[in-house]
Amino acid sequence: MGRRLLLGFIALPALARQAAAHAVVVASDPPAGAVLAAAPRHVTLRFNSRIDHARSRLLLVGPEGAQVPLDLAPEAEPALLAADLAPDAALAPGAWRLRWQVLAVDGHITRGDVPFTLQPR
Repeated sequence: MGRRLLLGFIALPALARQAAAHAVVVASDPPAGAVLAAAPRHVTLRFNSRIDHARSRLLLVGPEGAQVPLDLAPEAEPALLAADLAPDAALAPGAWRLRWQVLAVDGHITRGDVPFTLQPR
């Protein structure tokens, strides 16, 4: 019993580091819940850990469910997803979601949405 307890205490820091490595959004632009007068021209997501850009995805999901894939900026920081929207991108007013999927350095895929609203003009 004493040996198992000792091994548990030794393994605990390693498990804590592994659990902390999952990629979680810590900031976004536009921020979650934002109400915008115009469509954003640039979107960013900052994570709490490094991500594998080659295996990550970013897209916009519109009010009617239409999906707009975004090309990731190749020069982004290790914990940042960034993309520019096409200058001619006409986003309809309504509820939008910035949908993301990333592969973190711990090998786990995480995904989520950042909701925002575009006001009618």
